[in-house]
Amino acid sequence: MKLRIKEVDVLAAHARAMLNTVDAIELGVKEGDRILLSGKRPLAVLLNISDTLVKKGEIMIATKILGQIGAAEGDEITVTYSPVPESVKSIRKKMDGQKLTKEEIEGVVRDILESKLSDIEVSAWLTSLYINGMDIEEIAHFTNSMVDTGERIRFERTPVFDFHSVGGVPGNKVTPIVVSIVAAAGLMIPKTSSRAISSACGTSDFVETFCNVEMEAEQLKEISERVGGVLAWGGSMNLAPVDDMVIRVENPLGINPRAQMLASIMSKKLAMGATHLLMDIPTGPGTKVPTIEMARAYVRDFMELGEKLGIQVECAITYGDQPVGSAIGPILEAKECIRVLEGSKHPASVIEKACGLAGIILEMGGIPNGTQEAHRILESGEALKKFREIVAAQGGNPNITADDLKEGKYKLQVLSTVSGYVHSIDNKELVQIARAAGAPTDKGAGLLIFKKKGQYVKSGDVLMEIYADVESKCQRAKDLSLRMQPIDIEGMLIEKVGRNI
Repeated sequence: MKLRIKEVDVLAAHARAMLNTVDAIELGVKEGDRILLSGKRPLAVLLNISDTLVKKGEIMIATKILGQIGAAEGDEITVTYSPVPESVKSIRKKMDGQKLTKEEIEGVVRDILESKLSDIEVSAWLTSLYINGMDIEEIAHFTNSMVDTGERIRFERTPVFDFHSVGGVPGNKVTPIVVSIVAAAGLMIPKTSSRAISSACGTSDFVETFCNVEMEAEQLKEISERVGGVLAWGGSMNLAPVDDMVIRVENPLGINPRAQMLASIMSKKLAMGATHLLMDIPTGPGTKVPTIEMARAYVRDFMELGEKLGIQVECAITYGDQPVGSAIGPILEAKECIRVLEGSKHPASVIEKACGLAGIILEMGGIPNGTQEAHRILESGEALKKFREIVAAQGGNPNITADDLKEGKYKLQVLSTVSGYVHSIDNKELVQIARAAGAPTDKGAGLLIFKKKGQYVKSGDVLMEIYADVESKCQRAKDLSLRMQPIDIEGMLIEKVGRNI
């Protein structure tokens, strides 16, 4: 059937088109079926039907989809029925708990890339992985299939070192410190990072406060080979694009299937050409990996998967039951990170974690006494010098200092109403409060935490400061903090027991 295109400038979560009811009946299709648009680049889309929004003889198509198929408003286009993709059978097979072949996994990934699967079908795929999982062989096929959907970076210089944190801990601003130390030691570490999805600040969110993080693959390659390190946003490159498409569907579900997480992380590293990878696995209440037993299981998974993919993987299980350092939020984290590079001795947790991780990478690269050498490179100023080289190569100020960055102009303090010791800190609640203040979109928004676990607190002491670019957001964040009370303070006396009890 030939139909005239009617363009509509809307954003849709999935590729769709709309037909008039009469045309739909004639074509033999119903709401939710797939139809094939035969433009310069054919594309299967899901169908909506309307009696009023589109006339007989027309097909309503979003501007974005017109760009994909190489057509324009007023063009005539051939529309035919498109059968359910074969990969739906593979999804049902995984829902039944069966093992998939390499070809079946490739089919699912290919159909996600080509938008042949609806969001409901991708959700079913993720749910099946969450419930039934995959073995390591399946995950390796899944990883390779995702890599094959995008470009690969092939470095002339080897080996290629990388590290990644599974996340879940606010304030984890160690990446620029680790990269600077490792690059200053003569190793190459091209680091791509993400932006925040549900957290208060991703690495790229705070790095972009002092240099550009968006670059093409060739620019990343050139800077890495010349300077030794890079701090880039992975989303600016076409690395394993199916992973990003799946994450978009995954987030509203609130699930993170083990197989998907492993394949997601490793596909990006494989596409980046990494030969040596360090995985940081923060563990503790409120993290993605709440127990040490689960952390050790992930260690086995990552190392076994790395072996199948040809990447040497080592893992570090780190404490994640409270923020790393004091700062949460883009500019606040950037300031704290740069202060450590400038020679500040605090926060000790940031220094210890950064040097510990960097030390493992140095030893992977054949440099003995890694942690000790990492501390030496940091304390000597060599890491700061390398950091500024990287910043300059990415279009930032080569003389950047922590004081150059200005936090939000509105500030409110949260005071303790009791005396005692900090018993626990709720990471998830701190994230909610920082986001209420405006982070990560408002770069100056966030929190400074003044009391950590085990420290003594007197009534009236400042527990945290809230910063915001907008006054109303600052007050909203404080109100939320008073309701949630994410920093739990308890006295040493648990219970009074008398003779009459």
